[in-house]
Amino acid sequence: MSSKPAINDQMREKIIAQPDVILEDQDLMRALIAANERAMGGNIVDLRGIAMERLEARLARLEDTHRSVIAAAYENLSGTNQVHRAILRMLDPTDFETFLRDLGGEVADILRVDSVRLVLESVQDDDDPAVRKLGDVLSVAEPGFIEDYLTAGRPGQPRQVTLRQLSEGDRRIYGARAQFIRSEACLMLDFGKGRLPGMLAMGAEDPHQFSPQQGTDLLAFFTGVFERAMRRWLS
Repeated sequence: MSSKPAINDQMREKIIAQPDVILEDQDLMRALIAANERAMGGNIVDLRGIAMERLEARLARLEDTHRSVIAAAYENLSGTNQVHRAILRMLDPTDFETFLRDLGGEVADILRVDSVRLVLESVQDDDDPAVRKLGDVLSVAEPGFIEDYLTAGRPGQPRQVTLRQLSEGDRRIYGARAQFIRSEACLMLDFGKGRLPGMLAMGAEDPHQFSPQQGTDLLAFFTGVFERAMRRWLS
């Protein structure tokens, strides 16, 4: 039998000079291991091959986790940028009417929600001309409405930020668009001592945009900024 190599000299020299090229190629390594197992016969268990398969499976899981962590970090960064841009836009107006209209316009677009509604509790009738003029964004409710809405009538203190999925939005909040709303973020607003609470409702047609499993830190920050902006207008 000839001892002459089955590969040409140039390729052989290249492999000897750069063995890492083979070691780093998973498909080549699998082919070499399979050839080695066939050469050993079926009665021999190659523990090294089994160990390598397990290591490969573990590496694949680690890579999946790594990709998930990077995706989550990117999503968090994107969400942070969105909230910051929305806050900057919200602080631009110099009059209250423009402030409210921007909520349902550019601020809603930046946050990628389909509806933004501000609910204020009041003992007065909501048939005020100013309220009717801003009816697409602003609605007035009787005292206690917001707590009942957030807790669904159950006992307990409502959270500052409530995320939930819906079969349909509430017409008292979203008006004619209520039938299309499938998830919402409700931000409870504290306007200071002696004032009735308010609520900012963000509605989305996507049922997965808001859900109780999501974090609320960014929206809590947005709530704090919005409360301070509203106190300025209400003072």
